[in-house]
Amino acid sequence: MLMGTYTPKLDDKGRLILPARFRDVFDGGLVVARTQERALAIYPQETFEQLMTPYSSAPNTLKQIRDYQRMMAAGASFEIPDKQGRITIPPMLRTYAGLDRDVVVIGAFDRAEIWDATQWHNYSEQAEAGFADMNEQLLPPPVG
Repeated sequence: MLMGTYTPKLDDKGRLILPARFRDVFDGGLVVARTQERALAIYPQETFEQLMTPYSSAPNTLKQIRDYQRMMAAGASFEIPDKQGRITIPPMLRTYAGLDRDVVVIGAFDRAEIWDATQWHNYSEQAEAGFADMNEQLLPPPVG
């Protein structure tokens, strides 16, 4: 389970050093993909493949399925961390997420996410306001 907030820097070649606590999870390879909030998600390769199975096996006779398949596949990149735990974020994905030098990497349970530092600050301030209500809306009350 990936948790925590980290503030590594992107180097001039678009490489990011993964937080040390995350490296074992991504040892076998990972997929960097777009998210809906203009951030990037980093999934272990196996997790990404499992998540995408319903979409990759869905009938592509439906336009919405084709659109989703195209957007996910075109906006994803397979990477293998080097010995220093670095991955390269492809230019297209850096542009999509507005990544420059200052980034925030967060753990989001089954994935890590990479955010532009300013975007993360703005997002987390807005989300914090409703955080207490989210628990009540998303999760059933404890039994007993």
